[in-house]
Amino acid sequence: MSHIVTVQEAVTAFAPWMEPTDAELDAIELEMPAILADADLVDAEIAALETRSAELDARRTRRARRKALATRVVLANRTGCREAA
Repeated sequence: MSHIVTVQEAVTAFAPWMEPTDAELDAIELEMPAILADADLVDAEIAALETRSAELDARRTRRARRKALATRVVLANRTGCREAA
């Protein structure tokens, strides 16, 4: 019989004392509008799946998709300007 053993180093690689760096926190803060827009899009898609397909659900999904894309464009333009500087 073969035993299944976990790799101890992989499991404990991220110890509780390891905190994100300031640069990582800044990157998360910079991307937060896009993250929230993506979450709104997923919520709209879930709501559309849970109910009968109605025009209101389709509009909500399209609106959330446009918002997610717009925030990604803003983020891409902002990071593009930052990289060029």
